[in-house]
Amino acid sequence: MAEGIKGLKRTDYCGTLRSKDIGRTVTLFGWCQRQRDLGNLIFIDLRDRTGLVQLSFNDSTDRELFAKAQSVRAEYVLAAVGTVCERESKTDKIPTGDIEINITDFRIVSKAETPPFEIAKSKEVGDDVTLKYRYLELRNPSLTENILMRHKIAKIAREYFYANDFIEIETPMMIKSTPEGARDYVVPSRIHSGKFYALPQSPQIYKQLCMVAGFDRYIQLARCFRDEDLRADRQPEFTQIDLEMSFVDTDDIMDMAEGFVKKLMKETVQVDIPTPLPRMTFAHAMEKYGSDKPDTRFEMLINDISDWAVNTDFAVFKGAVEDGGSVRAIVAKNAAGTYTRKKIDKLTEHAKGIGAKGLAYIRWADDEPSCSFNKFLKEGELNALLESLGAEKGDCVFIISGKTSQTLSILGALRLIVAKELDIIPEGKWNYLWITEMPFFEYDEESGEWLAMHHPFTMPLEECIEYLDTDKSKVRAQAFDLVLNGTELSSGSMRITDCDLQNKMFELLGMSQEEIDAKFGFLVEAYHYASPPHGGMGIGLDRLAMIICGADSLRDVTAFPKVQNASELMSGAPSYIDDVQLDELHICLAEDENEQ
Repeated sequence: MAEGIKGLKRTDYCGTLRSKDIGRTVTLFGWCQRQRDLGNLIFIDLRDRTGLVQLSFNDSTDRELFAKAQSVRAEYVLAAVGTVCERESKTDKIPTGDIEINITDFRIVSKAETPPFEIAKSKEVGDDVTLKYRYLELRNPSLTENILMRHKIAKIAREYFYANDFIEIETPMMIKSTPEGARDYVVPSRIHSGKFYALPQSPQIYKQLCMVAGFDRYIQLARCFRDEDLRADRQPEFTQIDLEMSFVDTDDIMDMAEGFVKKLMKETVQVDIPTPLPRMTFAHAMEKYGSDKPDTRFEMLINDISDWAVNTDFAVFKGAVEDGGSVRAIVAKNAAGTYTRKKIDKLTEHAKGIGAKGLAYIRWADDEPSCSFNKFLKEGELNALLESLGAEKGDCVFIISGKTSQTLSILGALRLIVAKELDIIPEGKWNYLWITEMPFFEYDEESGEWLAMHHPFTMPLEECIEYLDTDKSKVRAQAFDLVLNGTELSSGSMRITDCDLQNKMFELLGMSQEEIDAKFGFLVEAYHYASPPHGGMGIGLDRLAMIICGADSLRDVTAFPKVQNASELMSGAPSYIDDVQLDELHICLAEDENEQ
């Protein structure tokens, strides 16, 4: 029968004990990671959220306690009292490897059935099992450490912004549905029949209204919800370190964020990040990296070879340039040994899968380079290209042609694939980067329309406002992104505070005046009562934790994550509700044709 902990008070956590504690009597609580019965010796690895420590039972141990230790199995909850002693067989595999606890009192607090998987090896088990028993998987030390790191990041954020006079204000979780770029999760109202709340995609409008109200520095660890398809760095619900500031410009906001980044990196991974952080324009990022969130930890920059290509007899290249597009190339240094013809074919298929019509290449493995389009070149043209690119024997050159925007994005994706396959992305490097001078609009090839790249409250650069009606391609935003090692952590901007300009931006996004009044009338009206100039940003806490922990997915830093189809395997959410609840909400479900 399980025993209680009456009369016992924890003195220490398992993973905090060291040689300096030898001779102390300690009381510990935790889970049995492993029990080893050697006959006259029993060792139990006791685990809590701080780590492991070894419990020792020997000839001097009370026989009743010794027998109790013999009955212990994996994941039993235990209470242990004993003296910290020097460990005979030391190990450097755990921080407590120099000591052990010689037991004087021992209790089995709670017994466990045999778990569906071994906790220490949960990573070797499929997600369908581990996520169903997520509370067990969270006992795995690596996941425990991730959750604790996430907590530490949140703590540092609050400490930093509090110290800089920010006020933490909670904004509503049930709000009016307003277009912000993704689908809303909606909540039906029982009282207001036929009406719905939306879960916030961000606290955007409310934090701006906090500025109107006079709270000039706002901070919130805000829960946000977006009904989007999931991927490794996206969950339907997430947290952002959300801030807004009045009477500032973009430099003030970026400086404040840099101070946070510097403190964060020093206190989490003991790295001193030099500030100010480097800045790169959106145009340069796309031109050289093919991405608005470039990974700058390695080179392999994109080269424009259009001037060379248009003078060749290769119709594919020549035609791309003459049609207003371009021909671009990346040089993969020392890649010829890795990229065999078979592997290049696989890379070509991937390129086609993301929109390329094909992939031209040069592979210089032998004395003479092998070129997929050599028969279309005149004498000397291949050598001229290789020389201009700085390509040498042992290198590969990969070339994409077509519409410039598509060509750049495809090469940007291939650049990352090749770098990973060549294993040239350095570990332990933290390349923070600001992307600035963001375009305000992007042209949609399918609809033939200009669409907003940001939320509709973003302020254009003053010198670009005149182009709103005449040339949208020239309009740039007072917006900026914070990027870390190729992952976008944050988007920020200065906000529109002029009533007429805000109304105009809504109109440019295709909204009628009636629609503007219905969806955003309360915000526009607020500006009639004077608003301070303000701006802000939201830093993705989840993504930040994922990168700092070296995790592959947001699941690894989220306590109870959703899977690809946005369901949660442990609880079975989402689930059906009964007819009584549906009637109260005035909802009638349509019959599913697939079930008929």
